[in-house]
Amino acid sequence: MAAAAMLHRLASRSGFIPAKHVLSAACRRHSTATADLIDHMDKKETWDRFYQQAAPDTPPLSPSPSLSPSLPRPLEWFFGFPDVSKLLLATLGAEGPPARVLDLGCGTSDLGPSLLASSSRPVDVACVDFSPVAVALLRNRLTQCPPQPRHPESCLEVLKLDCTTDLLGHFGSGSLDLVLDKATTDALLRSPGRVAAGQALRQCLGVLRPAGALLQFSDEDPDARLPWLERESRAGGGDTAARVSLQELGMLRGVCYYCYIVSPAPSSPEPPKTEAQEP
Repeated sequence: MAAAAMLHRLASRSGFIPAKHVLSAACRRHSTATADLIDHMDKKETWDRFYQQAAPDTPPLSPSPSLSPSLPRPLEWFFGFPDVSKLLLATLGAEGPPARVLDLGCGTSDLGPSLLASSSRPVDVACVDFSPVAVALLRNRLTQCPPQPRHPESCLEVLKLDCTTDLLGHFGSGSLDLVLDKATTDALLRSPGRVAAGQALRQCLGVLRPAGALLQFSDEDPDARLPWLERESRAGGGDTAARVSLQELGMLRGVCYYCYIVSPAPSSPEPPKTEAQEP
């Protein structure tokens, strides 16, 4: 498959106009960089170049829960927050203690800010990407137009972290309630050896609380994704694979998308202690 066509499939095959506009403009000017991105989706430098090229061409935004129409539209992979808002808000629940949420490989997406603006439950959202260019663009947009949290205790931060190595060190084990992965794993699975995708999965499972969940949004067929999730979640040395379930999102702009719900494997119960027998 040609480089431009493959990128178009990942970012805009759903007909999401802004991504298509960005990619076509970027390909016209820098086709070699686009091909480089296809071959090196796990490399920070290629994503830096991509966002540097894409940012000036992003068209104006239509109404959104968190962003002014006068600012450049965020680059959304697959689809935007409105397409999954009901699922995300139902997963969080309307009430409860503050939920810690991670938007994995956020790029310049409005997913995290829109969740902040829409959740009646307090949320502490961390938008994370390893591209300093994407992080700077998102921070700049949110500085110009800060999202208004629906709950007064909600907050959001944008961090430069590598999801394959840095999550456990930054957040700590068993510290997050929800991790959102919209196309990040799909990109990493296209990298040589697919090693980075497995590393990211295990980092995500490590930072989740026992009752937490990783939501992977993808158009990959369940026959391929489900066995991979079960195999890779066990690859970290555990005896038990993570708990994996599936929710079909249905057709969005002509493409069938899925939400793969992954939870940490349940802890093995300790064997009951027995009193020492007297000789």
